[in-house]
Amino acid sequence: MTACPKTATPRAPWAPGVGVAAVATAIAWGVHSLVPAVPILTVCVLLGVIVAQIPAARPAVDGVLAPGLTLAAKRLLRIGVVLLGLKLSLVDVAGLGWLTVVVVVAILAATFFVTWALGRWARLPGDQPLLLAAGFSICGASAIGAMSAVTRDRGRDAATPVALVTLCGTAAIAILPPIASALGLTDMQFGAWTGASVHDVGQVVATAQTAGASALAIAIVVKLTRVVMLAPVVAITSLIMRRRGGDVGARPPIVPLFVVGFLVAVVLRTVVPIPEGVLGAADLLQTVLLGLALFGLGTGIRFEKLARTGGRAVAVGLASWIFIAVVSLGAVQLLPLA
Repeated sequence: MTACPKTATPRAPWAPGVGVAAVATAIAWGVHSLVPAVPILTVCVLLGVIVAQIPAARPAVDGVLAPGLTLAAKRLLRIGVVLLGLKLSLVDVAGLGWLTVVVVVAILAATFFVTWALGRWARLPGDQPLLLAAGFSICGASAIGAMSAVTRDRGRDAATPVALVTLCGTAAIAILPPIASALGLTDMQFGAWTGASVHDVGQVVATAQTAGASALAIAIVVKLTRVVMLAPVVAITSLIMRRRGGDVGARPPIVPLFVVGFLVAVVLRTVVPIPEGVLGAADLLQTVLLGLALFGLGTGIRFEKLARTGGRAVAVGLASWIFIAVVSLGAVQLLPLA
């Protein structure tokens, strides 16, 4: 008697999804090369959103590609966040002066709590208020992914906040420069405003570079000062979620491992003379990993669902975007910037 052959189980079920995300990231890189003002990570999210709207692609997105897209949106994103820490030198942050640092942190805190309160008032589902607050106040989709790693939903509520923060951050590239020109802001003021109000690092670079090198330099330092706050905000959230959790086994760690890795990377960048080649390679890898992750997050967005349930989230996101833009604009005009 001949035994029935066993169905082969794929050794790497994540490979198809990660492979498609890699192709999308390569396309995004090509778009950025042709149009440098368009950030790579923004294109990655948009490509994921576009793929998710194609009816013929959905069976694959929800089927064979799902394990790899989930791996990218969760585990690879966390590794990318760790590598993001190598961009940060506490010496550069200190170079802003204590008053500027305090103002930037205060704007972040105010935006976080205002956005969270608006989300709760609008009765947004699940952890959307918290994820919107993290994305709009800290560093866009990367912060949303990091925060979703320690919340109850484990990423289920992340799609709408990622879409909104990407939309608003991309719009800022076109909207902020003419406003700055009309208001007569100096290059330094415009750079500080961009760094304090635009969400994703790539979007900050794309916006600030329109005003020259000095604006770009201060924009990056101000922005990375906001990124530094990702670690304590996520750690505090994790501690709160742990105290509220019922099952001890389901509680997140007090300080998530990727947050520890992020802090270690920041310290290394500050105290160790890392060769430029190593930093360049880490930056390249970080961009690739976050590109894969944001494509994966983008594939979770369904416009028809957003149209049915996302109206309140859109209103909260727009209100948060206007709030941080207006408050940070007033603040940078009061700071002693040349």
